[in-house]
Amino acid sequence: MASAGSNGHRAVLWFRNDLRLHDNAIVAESAKGVKDGKFSEVVPVYCWDPRQFVATPWGHPKTGPAAAQFRIDSVAALQTALRDIGSDLLICNAKAEDAIAELAGAGGVTVFTQQEVTSEELRVDAKVRRALSGKGKLQPLWGPTLYHKDDLGFPVEDTADVFTPFKNKVEGRSQVRKLLPRPGKGDLPLPEGGLPAHPAQFAPQTVEDLNNVVPQGAPQLQTQHSTQRTYRFQGGEAEAIKRLQHYLKSDAIADYFNTRNGMLHEDESTKFSPWLAMGCLSPRLVYHEVKKYESQRTANKSTYWVIFELTWRDYYRFFTMKHGNKIFMEYGTVGRDVRWRNNPQAFQRWKEGRTGLPLVDANMRELAQTGWMSNRGRQNVASYLALDCEEDWRQGGDWFESALVDYDVCSNWGNWVAAAGMTGGRINAFNITKQSKDYDLEGNYIRKWVPELKAVPQSHIHEPWKMPPDVAQQAGVQLDGSGEGSYPRPIPGTRYTGQAAFQQGSHGRGGGGRGGGGFRGGRGGDRDRRGNSSRGRKQSDFERFG
Repeated sequence: MASAGSNGHRAVLWFRNDLRLHDNAIVAESAKGVKDGKFSEVVPVYCWDPRQFVATPWGHPKTGPAAAQFRIDSVAALQTALRDIGSDLLICNAKAEDAIAELAGAGGVTVFTQQEVTSEELRVDAKVRRALSGKGKLQPLWGPTLYHKDDLGFPVEDTADVFTPFKNKVEGRSQVRKLLPRPGKGDLPLPEGGLPAHPAQFAPQTVEDLNNVVPQGAPQLQTQHSTQRTYRFQGGEAEAIKRLQHYLKSDAIADYFNTRNGMLHEDESTKFSPWLAMGCLSPRLVYHEVKKYESQRTANKSTYWVIFELTWRDYYRFFTMKHGNKIFMEYGTVGRDVRWRNNPQAFQRWKEGRTGLPLVDANMRELAQTGWMSNRGRQNVASYLALDCEEDWRQGGDWFESALVDYDVCSNWGNWVAAAGMTGGRINAFNITKQSKDYDLEGNYIRKWVPELKAVPQSHIHEPWKMPPDVAQQAGVQLDGSGEGSYPRPIPGTRYTGQAAFQQGSHGRGGGGRGGGGFRGGRGGDRDRRGNSSRGRKQSDFERFG
């Protein structure tokens, strides 16, 4: 492996969830180092790390096909963007510590990477540091949020446990920073002779190619094929900026507040979340472009609400920094003790979209087939699993981690622990039937994803189990049948069968789920069971997913 050039040192850009050149701290810092004479060469690297493809504690692929394909596209797009400025991207099938140790060569290397905050990622950081011992240093830089962690105006450990106080503080005390410069030609010079060779170089094109990375015994990946998807997400920085510009130029943003809960159409919501999750799109770029739109076109509640949602995303990053592994634990950040039912059949029906509640089933089938679900859908299906079925909420978070195209560790697990009522905020036990009528009154979304109900009249589409036999027969629906046109009745033991399952303050049963007290890959930590009441502390808005 080639060592750093004689007139300076080598910088390694270790990309993870920051797959872009614009407003990227590690890119800007390395380019500045080159300009200042600190570095003579820059080697960008991305590792397809097999640890990202292990089986989860509930047996799902840790990275599912939707996110895997989006990441393949995003890594390839980053490589193209780097080549356009005279650089390149080394893509490896290897653990990060092994690949980076190779790139360290004889020493004198600085490895820049985006700072992460959760335990699995921090353990990898520690291994990279050990691999660099005597050869160089790891330099994590902050980059994933709208508001920089140093600009909050309060210590991260003082982050409120509900959103509104956090929002009020950052809006009153903090400023969004200016964008960092995008590198130009020659700003990231490669070593003499070009990109170093590596024995584990790897350039996957399809999801199936990634099975070369999947560890033995873990679930194999298979490309998703769906002709019904509302929007086809294409990974990469250029696609992210294209989507941002479309949303602004079409003026869809000006009506965002009124359309954001829609589930059927492309521009009802921003659809920025997959690019934000993988770092193809900087939240600060979104902010500054929205501010430009407001100055040139219109400023209203809708334009503000887009920024408001970015603040939600920040909130869960800092909430996670504050609470650490507790966001992955069965009893959450406040240790509220609940007796879960542990009914594998109920969870499987939820996962497959066979609960008998059409709104839940439509959303779960869309997720399974496309990797996408609207925020409104995520709120409802999470509430139903944890609060109506009383199934361990971590199973839901685990499935979302695997299935979502826009999976973000802090947003996903922060939202799930809150949806289950484990953070001390207000518990939102959604009435699924009411939500279905409020947000899909005519049942068009349901009919799209639950075709066995396509002929059910609007008067019964939200509660098909209440259809008279003659109406069901005319609609071609067999309730509890097993043949064509069959659709199940609601899962027993919930309010929809006259037996409310949700009981606050019930006593825990002891023990833990698969993977121990903290489960994302066996995350550990204490199991505080104080049984604190979740009543009495209000919050103005339900936490945002994605």
